[in-house]
Amino acid sequence: MSTDPYRSLLTHLAHCNDSNAIDELLTALLTTKEQHEIANRICIFDLLERGITQRDISEQLGVGIATVSRGAKAMQIHDVSALLATHRQDN
Repeated sequence: MSTDPYRSLLTHLAHCNDSNAIDELLTALLTTKEQHEIANRICIFDLLERGITQRDISEQLGVGIATVSRGAKAMQIHDVSALLATHRQDN
């Protein structure tokens, strides 16, 4: 048995093929505000990759410039290309 709850969550999500079950789980784990912040982070990634300026993203999404800067830094460290491909496919 894993003693790391976060790893347990990752393992569970990796084996879950039902988007409704994932939605229910994330709704149980995250507040509405946290869900919105995650959605904004994905939008920030998308807009940055499209070449939109950080200031324009901040204004468009109604978030602080520091929030956009954190998203930009995360993109430099992590490969989010698969997430963005899924995001764009769904839109």
